[in-house]
Amino acid sequence: MWSATCANSAVTTVMCPATMRNGRLLRDRVGMAPGRIVDDRVGRHHSVPPMCVCRRRVGGQRDDLPFGDMADSGTLTGRRALVTGGASGIGRACAVRLAGAGADVVVVDRDAEGAKEVAASVGGTAVAVDLSDLDAVDALDLDVDVLVNNAGLQHVAPLHEFPVDRFSLILRLMLETPFRLVRSALPHMYGRGWGRIVNISSIHGVRASAYKSAYVTAKHGLEGLSKVIALEGAPHGVTSNCVNPAYVRTPLVENQIADQARAHGMSEDEVVERVMLAPAAVRRLIEPEEVAEAVAYLCSPAAASITGSSLVMDGGWSAH
Repeated sequence: MWSATCANSAVTTVMCPATMRNGRLLRDRVGMAPGRIVDDRVGRHHSVPPMCVCRRRVGGQRDDLPFGDMADSGTLTGRRALVTGGASGIGRACAVRLAGAGADVVVVDRDAEGAKEVAASVGGTAVAVDLSDLDAVDALDLDVDVLVNNAGLQHVAPLHEFPVDRFSLILRLMLETPFRLVRSALPHMYGRGWGRIVNISSIHGVRASAYKSAYVTAKHGLEGLSKVIALEGAPHGVTSNCVNPAYVRTPLVENQIADQARAHGMSEDEVVERVMLAPAAVRRLIEPEEVAEAVAYLCSPAAASITGSSLVMDGGWSAH
């Protein structure tokens, strides 16, 4: 439940009881009506229902999006969002979530059929493109208000055996392509005085693991790029942040679980518990929808002052 404190009375009010969780309104779960006052002293200061304590400012101007609506009540209506790697996993969850917040979503993926299926389900647009092809990247229509850089791949090998061409591919897809997409998107965002860039990084953007030199290098580079975007974009109403999940239940990870189970002679549950999640305090796979919720939050009015940050959701891995 989102709440805030009245600046003049230090009393808490319920701000957004309509936050969606698994298709149900939060107010249905907690038994509250929208905007219900927790302390009746607020009623003497605010009109009922209270929509906000204050309103977000960008460049000294009031934003026309009410804080209390968060990311569930059409706060992205009229905004165009582009999600890379949107045909499955985290990208698909982000496309669905942002469409639920009102955005017109462009689903970009090299899997043409998968992209079409997701786009059709959210009333969006599918674009089939290989994002490692930089000429194709430069040809994309980047007149968008929200950009989610999600596409990526993994390759595991010792440094002295790591294929040079694979290293180059991973850095091109996961670092140079986001740079080019942002570079093309910023003029539109600057012109509108508003933009949200969310980079799907990883726990490997802040920690390293053996045998993942290209992936770790790319994610660390993406973290730095995101911070530079944040600094340059701030005067124009543009924020840039990273979301850093540990292992997420995606087709790629599930295939890794099956492969490791065969290799180690373990059950798949044992692989998850004893191998993949060993560094974490909360030992379970993260669901794609959890990452998508973080992305939606970073695109909401409530996150207007969050920029240049990394939202780590690693089950306590980095607490060590």
